[in-house]
Amino acid sequence: MSVIVLNASYEPLHTVSIQHAIRMLVREVAVVEESHGERTIGPFPVPRVLRLVRYVVTHWRYAAGRMKYSKHGVLRRDKFRCAYCGLENADTMDHVQPRSRGGRTEWLNAVAAHASCNERKGNRTPSEANMPLLWQPWVPTRAELVIDT
Repeated sequence: MSVIVLNASYEPLHTVSIQHAIRMLVREVAVVEESHGERTIGPFPVPRVLRLVRYVVTHWRYAAGRMKYSKHGVLRRDKFRCAYCGLENADTMDHVQPRSRGGRTEWLNAVAAHASCNERKGNRTPSEANMPLLWQPWVPTRAELVIDT
């Protein structure tokens, strides 16, 4: 379970673990904006969303260029759902156009997949394997990779 951290201006910054969130509350660098009902950890409500007390300048959020590609980024972008069967807990990334056939390792050629679906597709395109994609890959925004939805 993770906790969303907002800047003092209510912009989403990132997520942290419950343990990290409690440390932030103890250090008084954040306040609870939303909690899990009546549940508490010591004197603190179990947070869903924290807001920083002081504004943090985030130049990196507005940097030019695209998000850096990564396997974990592809899994997060696709919310750990397999692009071939649609089920959750996708554990690997698949190249839509196989690398051996000229496919590049980039956002627009990668989707989350189960190892079994990836193996079944093999060294073929989705149409050749009769495994159509349930969605087309895209370049995610920073917010899509940072905030758990």
